[in-house]
Amino acid sequence: MAVMSTLNQISSSVTPTETIIFLLGALALHHLVTYLFTQYNNAKFAREHGCLPPPRWKAGILGIPHFLEMVRAAKKKEHVQFITSRWTPGWYTFIQNQFGYDSIQTADPENIKTILATSFKDFELGFTRKDAFHDMLGEGIFTLDGKGWEYSRGLLRPQFSREQVADTEMLKIHVERVLEHMKNAEGTEVDLQPWFYCLTLDSATEFLFGESAESLIKGEEDQKGFAYAFNEGQHWIMWKLRWRKLAKLWNPSEMVRINKNVHGFVDRYVNMALNREKYPLPIEMQKKYVFLDQVAQHQKDPKALRDQMLNILLAGRDTTAGLIGWTFYLLSRHQHIYKKLRDELEEAFGTGEPGVWRLPTFEGLKDVVYLRYVLNEVLRLYPSVPLNGRDCVRNTVLPVGGGPDGLSPVFVHKGMRVQYSVYAMHRRKDIYGEDALEFRPERWGDGSKIGRGWEYLPFNGGPRICLGQQYALTEAGFTIARIMQNYEMMEAVNPFEDPKIEATLTMGPQQCCVRLIPVRK
Repeated sequence: MAVMSTLNQISSSVTPTETIIFLLGALALHHLVTYLFTQYNNAKFAREHGCLPPPRWKAGILGIPHFLEMVRAAKKKEHVQFITSRWTPGWYTFIQNQFGYDSIQTADPENIKTILATSFKDFELGFTRKDAFHDMLGEGIFTLDGKGWEYSRGLLRPQFSREQVADTEMLKIHVERVLEHMKNAEGTEVDLQPWFYCLTLDSATEFLFGESAESLIKGEEDQKGFAYAFNEGQHWIMWKLRWRKLAKLWNPSEMVRINKNVHGFVDRYVNMALNREKYPLPIEMQKKYVFLDQVAQHQKDPKALRDQMLNILLAGRDTTAGLIGWTFYLLSRHQHIYKKLRDELEEAFGTGEPGVWRLPTFEGLKDVVYLRYVLNEVLRLYPSVPLNGRDCVRNTVLPVGGGPDGLSPVFVHKGMRVQYSVYAMHRRKDIYGEDALEFRPERWGDGSKIGRGWEYLPFNGGPRICLGQQYALTEAGFTIARIMQNYEMMEAVNPFEDPKIEATLTMGPQQCCVRLIPVRK
């Protein structure tokens, strides 16, 4: 009773202001103790694993000056080049601060191998990516971790069976429509890239949904609207990734409108899949495996279906369009390589009559060795995803990059962002030689061991390696062969101009402007 009386006297003498001050002080003390305890444990972990800190990139106060430079570079379509200019000899792993948050940046094969494979469970896509992707792409294979990701990957894998990938007949009609557009543009300067985006949109929707968007021939406002909205939506996602948590402070109406447009496009296909009796598939597709229909047998939630489709469409459309675009961008600037590749394709598929070739087949394309060299080299210089990243979910270690010589392990604490650049790694002269910045397909046949390890990652690696890589290579190879069958040469309109990169979640040329020289028949 005496104790209770004393407590009552104390509480009655304490003012509300004093109570608030006490609680704030206790909260601050709690955070301080937690911080010091975490720092102690982190330092102990780093010592036990022989870790040393990597160099720190001088990005200015809170990284703001560097960020503003990056924004200016993005406006000039030089964002990728600017970001990767930081990786120089001896600086393949470093720490950078942006808005008060430290992140590790790396272009080292061993570190990337650790992130994607060896210590796969120590890293996740994380909050940063999920939050940026969510409004447009929802929850799918590119936004999920753990069991959700495993489920999504399991649903997707059957679609990329060898039988489906080898079906070049489905590609034929879409490529023929590109050729019609090209024929109408002969004698002029033409930008091929928009047609490549339409081509891959049409083929991806047929491959995934059982019905093509037919954007190459329809020109309907809903199709144009989707293509524009899908591209702009990716720009907004990149904007969110750059601004991180600060992006939550702004949600412009333009972003809402774009997401509504994108969702409406895919919702149409989802609605048809859930109501097949009312909307039957075309006869020629009824015996084929249609991914959306298969998923709809197990998942009846329209939003869940839409999310999965948007994630897959992102991979199926933009990456392959970028690969085809970069191939002709480079070939039009290296006409001796264009001629050599065309000669080998003609040897494989030609009939002896000028311009008359057999239809390229899956097996036939695989046998054209120089085509493989060209595609390897294009993907080396311009990988579909130039920059990527993960969030660390538990204290772990990267094998190299620490200390003055860069050979010591690097400590990565829980919650830290780790970003890696395949684009920068693919251009390292200590890996690919002094001509690493040059387009030279022959490097893939000179007997060296390049491309056999983690120094070459055009399709990511580890458990999250791209399931659709063979489909992308087949579509690109088929399209390239059919175009080269009809065009003896292409000339770049501005051959000495530095490339302008359209970098969103993937990377493609802003334009692929050429003059077409048709085959003389």
